[in-house]
Amino acid sequence: MRSFIKFLTLSLFSIFFSQSVFAADHGTAQEAEAMVKKAIAHIKSKGADAAYPEFNNPKGSFSDRDLYIFVLDMSGKTLAHGANPKLLGKNISTLRDVDNKAFIEELLATAKSKGKGWIDYKWPNPTTKAIELKSTYFEKSDDVVVGCGIYK
Repeated sequence: MRSFIKFLTLSLFSIFFSQSVFAADHGTAQEAEAMVKKAIAHIKSKGADAAYPEFNNPKGSFSDRDLYIFVLDMSGKTLAHGANPKLLGKNISTLRDVDNKAFIEELLATAKSKGKGWIDYKWPNPTTKAIELKSTYFEKSDDVVVGCGIYK
């Protein structure tokens, strides 16, 4: 019986530990919001010309695990993107996820009407390369939208 209890305890500990390690590989909602606020403050203090290259650097201070900053103008043009440099300069306003959700249109509309919010969609995770459920926090700042998402 003692062996069974030891086995059960060890199994439960292993499950808990593996979940903790997995969670540490992913950013949290609080970290995403904090990164957006930090990025907006950085734009205001350094200017867009200095800030955007830092946001685009996947090894920079605005990239952490699966968290990265992106910046769009109000028409949907990508001004900065920490995970995909191919999107720079492209208008992604009509982009849809794998379920055909027009999430950028929704993000821009919410930014214009409310100034900030969260949006859910499916997107490739830059670390795992798999399509995963993603929630993105965004805030409108002057004439741009700054965002950072978390994978669930």
